Amino acid sequence: MSKPVDNAVSTVRAYIESHRAAFLDDLGQWLRIPSVSAQPEHAADVACSADWLAAKLRETGFPTCEVWPTEGAPAVFAEWPSEDPDAPTVLVYGHHDVQPAAREDGWDTDPFEPVVRDGRLHARGAADDKGQVFFHTLGVRAHLAATGRTTPAVHLKLLVEGEEESGSPHFRALVEARAERLAADAVIVSDTGMWSENTPTVCTGMRGLAECEIVLHGPGQDIHSGSFGGAVPNPATAVARLVAALHDEHARVAVPGFYDGVTELTDRERELFAELPFDEEEWLRTARSTATHGEAGHTTLERIWARPTAEVNGIGGGYQGAGSKTIIPSSALVKISFRLVAGQDPDHIQKAVRAWAAEQVPDGIRHEITFSPSTRPCLTPLDHPALQSVVRAMGRAFEQPVRYTREGGSGPAADLQEVLGAPVLFLGISVPSDGWHAPNEKVELGLLMKGVETAAYLWGDLAENWRETH
Repeated sequence: MSKPVDNAVSTVRAYIESHRAAFLDDLGQWLRIPSVSAQPEHAADVACSADWLAAKLRETGFPTCEVWPTEGAPAVFAEWPSEDPDAPTVLVYGHHDVQPAAREDGWDTDPFEPVVRDGRLHARGAADDKGQVFFHTLGVRAHLAATGRTTPAVHLKLLVEGEEESGSPHFRALVEARAERLAADAVIVSDTGMWSENTPTVCTGMRGLAECEIVLHGPGQDIHSGSFGGAVPNPATAVARLVAALHDEHARVAVPGFYDGVTELTDRERELFAELPFDEEEWLRTARSTATHGEAGHTTLERIWARPTAEVNGIGGGYQGAGSKTIIPSSALVKISFRLVAGQDPDHIQKAVRAWAAEQVPDGIRHEITFSPSTRPCLTPLDHPALQSVVRAMGRAFEQPVRYTREGGSGPAADLQEVLGAPVLFLGISVPSDGWHAPNEKVELGLLMKGVETAAYLWGDLAENWRETH
């Protein structure tokens, strides 16, 4: 028996196909704007990018489109209320700034002149993140075409920041100041990716981040190791011992209280991770490493997605030039980053690390510890109704089961979760080969259209789910 025709799917796909060329032309215009937030000489381009997007969202149908200034680069806010007063409110997050790029970095073509080759669109920002933001413009129009609606099935909002590639230094302040306008029942982050071209996945969480620099001070200046060595404490030796004390023999972080509150993986989550087609040897080649290492009792994917870590990012002290210089250095330092998982509080981690570091420092050594602004972890449970809507919408578009991943890195999504009190869901179609931050960044056009299609199905599913669960 033939599979019954899904009229909604047919309508969505026909609409997308008939508007594909215009959509790609518009995206190409946006990609030509070199909105590099990290380079002051491109500040005007970042502002131009925000203005361009606001105008395009207005053209798409959003009745409210505003450029929000910050102390740095501007963000774009758009809102399209549903005609259904009881519909849920959904906020889509992305960013319109991009990483620096120049032809001499290894690009085959001008990074800000989009080129289509072999079904791939190459340009800086094609995947990270302009392409993944922009698929929502065609997605919402396809949603309206398939349902006959004049407004989305959800109260739809967009927040597209302009400083993500510079560390989002003003993002949290913006969210806090505009929290009433940004209020939502769910947040969709479209600044992420899938496992591979053939394995659609939904990310369920990101790790948080706490970073510190510890400086150890000994003698008031570098002193002769023959005259004083063995008789006064050496800061370089002390910093080496501090680093050695960071982990125990099982590669667990040895800071007392570090694991307080950690949300442990469920058996089902471990099973789902294990189902992914993970090639550890290939992963090691990508890392340019020859062996895995980490907390005992956990697989590689579990370690990078769902376990907290402490990593030495840099260490130094004393003479490091050619030849020898027999001294006891006056100071030494270490830079450490802590990736955090759901249940961990960055403020608690800072207090624990400060107390631990003080215990490691010997008499005669003075230490200073400085923390950078931290990022909280975020995690959405597998059975959350909004997450299941994303999974169903993606499964409908890709016509195959959708699996689950997490993200080992950190980002501003946790600020949205914490300030707005809404669950964060991840909808992205980028794949590892897209080369984020690298030369010849690209997006697979077939997957980009699947992103459009997923967005077209998502709003109706979320609205229906909301009615059933509220």
